[in-house]
Amino acid sequence: MGKRKVAALEKIEADLAGLQHKIRKDPDAYEKEFIENWQQFDAAHEKFLAAPVGADSNSLITFREQIDLIAHCAELYPQITATFPGALKDVLTKHHAVLEPTLREKIVSSLTLLRRKDVIDSNYLLTALFPILISTPSKSLRMVLYQKILSDIRNTNTKTTNHRVNRTMQTVLYNLVTSDRSSPKALWAVKLVRELWRRHIWSDAKPVDIMRQACLADNEKVVIGGVRFFLGGDKEREEFEDESSDDENVDIKKVKHSLEINKKSKKSKKVLDRAVDKVKKQERKKNAPHPLNFSALHLLQDPQGFSENLFEKHLQNSKSKLSLESKLLVLQLVTRLVGLHKLTVISLYSWFIKHLSPRQQSASSFLASLAQGTHNLVPPDVIEPLLQKIANEFVSEASASEVCSAGLNAIREICVRQPLAMNETLLQDLVEYRKSKDKGVMMAAKGLLSLYRERGADMLRKKDRGKKATMELKSGDLKSVKFGEEQAGEIEGLELLAKWKEEQRKRKRLERGLPEEGEDAENEDEELEEDPDEWEVASMDSSDSGEWIRVSDSEDEAEPEPDTKRQKVDSEDLEEDDKENAETLDFIKLATTTILTPADLAKLRELRMEANVDKAMGNRKRKQDMETRHADEGLTADQIEAPAKLRKSTKEERIALAKEGKPNREEHKSTQAIRKSKKEAEGKSSTNKEKARRKNFMMTLGKAKSKQKRSLVTTRNILKNHIERSKSGGRRRNGISR
Repeated sequence: MGKRKVAALEKIEADLAGLQHKIRKDPDAYEKEFIENWQQFDAAHEKFLAAPVGADSNSLITFREQIDLIAHCAELYPQITATFPGALKDVLTKHHAVLEPTLREKIVSSLTLLRRKDVIDSNYLLTALFPILISTPSKSLRMVLYQKILSDIRNTNTKTTNHRVNRTMQTVLYNLVTSDRSSPKALWAVKLVRELWRRHIWSDAKPVDIMRQACLADNEKVVIGGVRFFLGGDKEREEFEDESSDDENVDIKKVKHSLEINKKSKKSKKVLDRAVDKVKKQERKKNAPHPLNFSALHLLQDPQGFSENLFEKHLQNSKSKLSLESKLLVLQLVTRLVGLHKLTVISLYSWFIKHLSPRQQSASSFLASLAQGTHNLVPPDVIEPLLQKIANEFVSEASASEVCSAGLNAIREICVRQPLAMNETLLQDLVEYRKSKDKGVMMAAKGLLSLYRERGADMLRKKDRGKKATMELKSGDLKSVKFGEEQAGEIEGLELLAKWKEEQRKRKRLERGLPEEGEDAENEDEELEEDPDEWEVASMDSSDSGEWIRVSDSEDEAEPEPDTKRQKVDSEDLEEDDKENAETLDFIKLATTTILTPADLAKLRELRMEANVDKAMGNRKRKQDMETRHADEGLTADQIEAPAKLRKSTKEERIALAKEGKPNREEHKSTQAIRKSKKEAEGKSSTNKEKARRKNFMMTLGKAKSKQKRSLVTTRNILKNHIERSKSGGRRRNGISR
């Protein structure tokens, strides 16, 4: 077979690759050769600038190879290659639209390589690539530039946060969004900020401000990108954290076991070292302090002004060109801000009236947004007409069951946030739907009834109040809700700790033989240590010390006997009041005068966990849960439509629900068979005991016969060797040397 002919260009490529290797090994010895290649690059550069469109393919290939060589060796000759980055930037900026794709990608990768070698800084690279990203018509180039910019910002902030680069880039993105609000170029700013926020690289208020400006743009795609950032950016961040934590799980035992069994090599040792490094990194992450991950909605500088501008521009404005789906997303963001920050946008609620109809497209989304935008500081007079409208349009016997249940559920969600918006007549009318034959309507009405049993039982009829609410109304324990009343902040579960401490104090007094009620031993000792002369002074004080003494008109007049029955009832009421007041005082005293020790904090965590278990089992009130529900998470249309899904399911739906979350099995298998298949999937083998049990009988017959013919000396030696081997780790010795 004859020799293959090698083309001239292939020889040049091979020569340049070999020259690059030699230059990197000994830069001083090959400086002359590098200068010659630099002169060739300079000539090719001038030739290209003279005719960037009409250049032939051979000269472009040579130009590309020269760029590659100089980019790899530029840090070795900084004085010679001082103008190299500027030349590449100039070619890319002016001629990116007409450049050959391979040459264009080579210039971009060369600039990135110079950045990695610290020949140029991050600001230089980003200011060179970003203007091309937003102006080039080439889709492939846009994707390459986007990935390069993203990776450079990520690498710059790997060890420490590079505030200078971040500030520069954020300013560029902010100016891009605000300079021309109708331009689609701002979409790249939205994409970059959203990805960097998801990766926890940017987590301060500046990127949130960029997205706030994007929400107020005129271009629909830019607006929707900004709105989706606020509605789902934090969820994306949590999912990214979960994915990254799942990817890093490494089984060290499995890696070591494979190293012991397989052939030892440098590659396998590197695999083990990498696995150990990953485990150490995981441990450092566990022990590191948790970063303060504020939600984007909490980092807004002026939520009131932002929600008003957003509502007026995209929803209230009749000239807005957004589609219905886009308007619903904007509405969801506005109501989320209003509910979370407890803002007051009165015109928002009057705007809802024309959309509250079953014939309205996506009616459940409008209902969910209305409930989401309600809070306890909204005037009840503003919400009451909306409740009446929902009741008239959705809740009637002529309406479909799905419509009726959605309306009742929406009313309940609104009343959870502002219970004062409901009037007595409407409530009593809606509660009657609990007798409906449809399960969804019945459950929605019962939910409304249970809510007002806890929040406003006096508005219900006596037969609807229930035993607990009736007793609380009679005793006066059920406090009426007042408009604008806010609950004072407190440590969660502190009342549980106060109650536990009181129980411990009583138990200790009983162990000493003292009555439950009384002061502690320390207080008793303090009383005993007091000076006894004070008692004598007090007893020796004369009655005529200058004060008036009340004397009855007749000393012989007998005092009237009190009514014993009334006195007994009053004393019981007083005792109950005193007990409640004492519990409240103990809780306040613990919160204000006591420094909690680490043991107290540990006990507080334990009591809180027990309370959460009780709550999950249904042993506690749902009042606090209903108040805090959806405070930071949005209310969706699916939650409004939830009662309608309580209809009797078909057999296929029940089977699908039963199979959900279970492993897919084509046929029935025993537990042992499932374990075996799971082991095989993980790449694990069976044990030696299992292998011996499954061995062919004829194969074991010869060994069994030979055992019978052994002498006592042979048996002793075999057993002795077996004991020695087991001490040294078996036949393989498992890494243990003698």
